[in-house]
Amino acid sequence: MNISVPHTARLLGAGLRALLVLTLVTGVLYPLLITGLAQGLFPGRANGSKTEANGRVVGSALIGQSYNLPLQEGQQTPEPDLKWFQGRPQNGLGTNSVNTQYDLILSGATNRSADNAELVQWVRDAKAAVIRDNSVGGYAVKPSDVPADAVTSSGSGLDPDISPAYADLQVHRIAERNGLPVGHVHHLVDEHTEGRTLGFLGEPRVNVLELNIALERLVTEH
Repeated sequence: MNISVPHTARLLGAGLRALLVLTLVTGVLYPLLITGLAQGLFPGRANGSKTEANGRVVGSALIGQSYNLPLQEGQQTPEPDLKWFQGRPQNGLGTNSVNTQYDLILSGATNRSADNAELVQWVRDAKAAVIRDNSVGGYAVKPSDVPADAVTSSGSGLDPDISPAYADLQVHRIAERNGLPVGHVHHLVDEHTEGRTLGFLGEPRVNVLELNIALERLVTEH
């Protein structure tokens, strides 16, 4: 059956109109609606859960970050700045080799089995470092005191939280390094410990960035 040229043109015109309408609805109106609702109802989350200190954005409450000393000449990896609370190990992370202006944190797990020799050595080294760094005058950390999150990275490598046990383990070091009473630092950890979501989901946790911001304020006021 032959289809006339006017009929073909009408079909093409209808298809074009449908394409334009769908593009307008799904590509413009719907995104604007969702963005407007998100900004109106959840502005903090919609904008990346930004965390501010001293009038500027210092990170996101959803992404962990390092608290290290500047890299010295000849060092392969920087040393942790022990005046700050430290987060989980980041062995699963890499750096961005495409954008040469700055390094981006890349999310990724270690992808090694539990009996992998390299992973076992990472955990042993991390445990030894936790014991060494946090054993200060009058307070010695025992191997049994070290929680799992102190020596293992999360699945994404970007976990912003640590367990209350790991935060408590660091209290004496933080107090000594910053000239603070141990009781004040313990109270700071307690204030920033979040319980399980809805009372039963997940585990109690402490956001390291928010805790360090509060620590900086405490040091300034002390």
